[in-house]
Amino acid sequence: MSARQRASSGSPFEAQFGFCRAVRTGNRIVVAGTGPIEDDGKTTPGGAAEQAERCLALIVRAIEQLGGLASDVVRTRMLLTDFDDQEAVGAVHARFFGASPPAATMAGVAWLCRKEWKVEIEAEAIVED
Repeated sequence: MSARQRASSGSPFEAQFGFCRAVRTGNRIVVAGTGPIEDDGKTTPGGAAEQAERCLALIVRAIEQLGGLASDVVRTRMLLTDFDDQEAVGAVHARFFGASPPAATMAGVAWLCRKEWKVEIEAEAIVED
């Protein structure tokens, strides 16, 4: 059994809630629900597309820190607080993963960790040898 590796994004929620951004065990990387949070702890400004862009950038960064690539992503889950944002978020998702699309779920939720968050995304990757 291989040792687990962890990646942190520096989100203030990681220490507060006791989690890390991503965990790799063997060839599998699991990325926690990732909100639109900037390096200074503030919420990414803008609408759902800008927030999704930030979420996915953080996800890809964590996967790369653990030796994977965006093309290794096999599953995503997109949580939206507004039905009308699905096309904007979907377009960003397609930009990140269009060449190698993962299985994906998009669902509506009542709220996320911060009231101003419009989207939160999680991912799973399988790194091929």
